[in-house]
Amino acid sequence: MLTAADYRPPRWLRNAHVQSLLGTSGLRRWHGERALRDCGAVTTGHLIDGGDGVRLHGLHSTIPGTTPRGLALLLHGWEGSAESSYMRLTAAQLLRRGFEVFRLNFRDHGDTHHLNEGIFHSNRIDEVVHAACDVADRFARRPLVVAGYSLGGNFALRLALRAPAAGLDLAHVSAVCPVLDPARTMESMERGLPVYMWYFERKWRGSLARKRELFPQVHAFDNQVLGLRMRPLTQWLVERHTEFGTLDNYFDGYSIAGSRLAALQVPASILMAADDPVIPVAGFDQLQLPADARLEISPWGGHCGFLENARLEGFAERWTAERLAAALPAARDS
Repeated sequence: MLTAADYRPPRWLRNAHVQSLLGTSGLRRWHGERALRDCGAVTTGHLIDGGDGVRLHGLHSTIPGTTPRGLALLLHGWEGSAESSYMRLTAAQLLRRGFEVFRLNFRDHGDTHHLNEGIFHSNRIDEVVHAACDVADRFARRPLVVAGYSLGGNFALRLALRAPAAGLDLAHVSAVCPVLDPARTMESMERGLPVYMWYFERKWRGSLARKRELFPQVHAFDNQVLGLRMRPLTQWLVERHTEFGTLDNYFDGYSIAGSRLAALQVPASILMAADDPVIPVAGFDQLQLPADARLEISPWGGHCGFLENARLEGFAERWTAERLAAALPAARDS
């Protein structure tokens, strides 16, 4: 089975910023489209029940004429979508290993702003848990596994924490570069290379502008709000669209740092890059994990990059697929 020690990119790919920026390139998106096409997958869109009237959207992929060994639920990062390159590439890896795959869009991601009046924020875990249960009821006639990247990795691990109480039977959860401590992540981005802050601010402003266009009677904020930098814009969100009151309370609400994952009852695998320029690796060594949870830290990889060669093939997608496939009973491999 692949481990972080197996990831040894060529020297020109051992730069964290090269990894992170190439990982979101158009070439990678094209690779993802081709990978799904080449494996013969049939993909259909579905509206999913997030509870309390919330509607989410996702994409279900399967290979006709095959009997899937399990269902994999994939969760994207902040301002990504079900069509992000890493989501498509991971789906293709899993489909080739006999899974059917459901790629869920979070609220206000993947051109779904029209589905719900309220704005997305990172503490909306209840609707993701409810959506996972709906996906399981519809499709999971076989074992269910979950994987996520970046903020999606954070959601995946929180979903696993809540799974037993929700009656959701998960065989395994994996997370790549998960947001661990949101407050430290914000500080890291503020101190880091400006391109990352620029990228997320630009994407988030576009999302909020789309929300205002669709629901002007509810979201009447002006362009001055959209011009705020990340921290004050997050504070604006917290004060007007959450019940947390303060930024510290909001960040604490979705933190999984320290001992918060110690209560996991679902086997888990976590892959992190020591050179991640967005999510600081400091703190991962202080995680308190149960015996059936494994943390692997690679010296390289950037933020959800883990590119292996000039073709921009991804180690993280293969690692994720192997971890999830290995979690299922061996008899299902045949």
